[in-house]
Amino acid sequence: MTPATPETPSTLSSTLSSARQVPDQSGRTAVVTGGSSGIGRAAAEALAARGAHVVLAARDLDRAQTVAAQLGGLPGRVEARRLDLGSLESVRAFAATVDGPVDLLVNNAGTMAGELRHTADGFESQLGINHLGHVALTARLLDRVRGRVVTVTSTAYRAARLDLDDPHWAARPYHPFAAYGASKLAVLLFTVELQRRLAAAGSPVLATAAHPGWAATGFRTTTGNRAADALFAAGTRVLAHGPEQGALPTLLAAVGDVPGGSLSGPSRLGGVRGPAHVADAAPLAGEGDLARRVWALSEELTGERFSQVTALG
Repeated sequence: MTPATPETPSTLSSTLSSARQVPDQSGRTAVVTGGSSGIGRAAAEALAARGAHVVLAARDLDRAQTVAAQLGGLPGRVEARRLDLGSLESVRAFAATVDGPVDLLVNNAGTMAGELRHTADGFESQLGINHLGHVALTARLLDRVRGRVVTVTSTAYRAARLDLDDPHWAARPYHPFAAYGASKLAVLLFTVELQRRLAAAGSPVLATAAHPGWAATGFRTTTGNRAADALFAAGTRVLAHGPEQGALPTLLAAVGDVPGGSLSGPSRLGGVRGPAHVADAAPLAGEGDLARRVWALSEELTGERFSQVTALG
């Protein structure tokens, strides 16, 4: 893999309590998936406010263009492009429009489904959108990334179990929240393996992960159980922070003084809310074999090969 140009933002921090602490991003380009709402929008706005050229990659292009116009007064340029992570064809089409270096690839977009659904390519929707779509996007853009690949996971990974023999729930009863957790576990395992391969290749590019804690963004938690859903909704009203605070771990993972392969998250109430810090410098460190299996399955399902680092597997 050809070494990338090292990232050169100004003063970095190992904690982040406000988006105003984000260092100068002038001259840098950030691609943010799901950048038209919630945490993605908040992260995009923070980066553009510090001078970055931000590409809002979103399924609803009209909405993304409206957001780009709303952010038009910021120092950095903001533009919208269509990306449907539930379609590998759309991922390939979007990646073909990115013709310059990418300093930050922020894989933020996500979904939560209340019933079994499938993407255009036949993947279980949560795994397909939260994980596999981002895998394909990262594979297509990695040779242009010169800074970091940041992927948003969730603390739901902690109790998740991955069935790599039945990733699309074809042979077992579907449990929405379990499927969501599995998708977010896959995200984190893939990040860990990507960082291992980047380091082995001698690349200065970092792969990092972030979780937002409990954030009220309009993203509805769906467990498949009405009582549990009501409990989550009540907890959101009491404990959750807003998208601006929820975006802080993403921003820290993107521009902070954090190690590759680390997981950033809120620092208070067990990771529920508060300033962002490195929640785990080596998440899933003992799961190297599982991470490699997730990598192999992800390449197989998406048909993508990370030519820059695959030889190191």
